[in-house]
Amino acid sequence: MKVKCPICNKESEWEGNPFRPFCSEKCSLIDLGKWADEKYSVEGEKAKEDEGEEKE
Repeated sequence: MKVKCPICNKESEWEGNPFRPFCSEKCSLIDLGKWADEKYSVEGEKAKEDEGEEKE
């Protein structure tokens, strides 16, 4: 089965692809970078601050 990479839209085989759902390691790392840069987010309630952390 062929699927489109969510980063570059290139079609790649699903089975046997170690980077799925991405077509390559490069696209996988681009996606990871977007998460690290907070370009993606997950909806939900704001996390409570840990009691051990100081508030500003």
